[in-house]
Amino acid sequence: MILKDKKIVIMGVRNKWSIAWGAVQSACNQGAEVICTCSEDSLEKVKELIKNLPKASVYVCNNVSIDEDINNCLEEIKKEHGKVDGILHAIAHANTEDLRNDFILTSRDGYAHAQDVSSYSLVAITRMAKEKEMLNEGASIVAYTYYGSEKVVEGYNVMGVAKAALEASIRYLAKDLGKEGYRINGISAGPIKTLSAKGIKDFGSILDIVEERAPLHRNVTIQEVGDATAFLFSNLSSAITGEIIHVDNGFSVVGV
Repeated sequence: MILKDKKIVIMGVRNKWSIAWGAVQSACNQGAEVICTCSEDSLEKVKELIKNLPKASVYVCNNVSIDEDINNCLEEIKKEHGKVDGILHAIAHANTEDLRNDFILTSRDGYAHAQDVSSYSLVAITRMAKEKEMLNEGASIVAYTYYGSEKVVEGYNVMGVAKAALEASIRYLAKDLGKEGYRINGISAGPIKTLSAKGIKDFGSILDIVEERAPLHRNVTIQEVGDATAFLFSNLSSAITGEIIHVDNGFSVVGV
């Protein structure tokens, strides 16, 4: 078990379809103590999901665009669990109208909201965890992103821009965190049918295209993304930082 005796915080669990839930399962299967965070309205669902998992717990972090909410959540986790070995950032949000309309119609407030929740929150969470001295030696941070940050994906719009900022943040954070031996990486997962994905126009056609064109001719699962996440939390990836690893059955390498 590659995560035996490690404590992993997984932020952004919503339900059994969320990519973060795949990470929870993989981390538990690899021997980690898993500490989940979710919004208040998802709390009962997450409690039900983890009730049969060994060494799993859940805390509320309602709004990552509010520093106090992040601070209170991390403070409670540190108080009850001490230092941790990894943090997963699986948090993103954009207003529905900013996904459904052409990107040029994105409102100023909508743009700021998507960037704040989906990108800046990684910076805030990382900084606060470091300031609270809650990261163990060699700790690893992972964030989820998507190919829409690199190429135009119909319907992804402002979220693609936010994910591009997230990926740039990962690279700059890698430089800062590396001074103390911490690592940070991103996983660019292939499209997965989640609750959030329902906000993307014609999402089903994206799944069909990936299945047709990806070298492995199938879509990725939350379990496969979770396993890659566990690898990045483990000592097996100790020399990897600042990278965006594609877990998408090879779709991102295909040209015309």
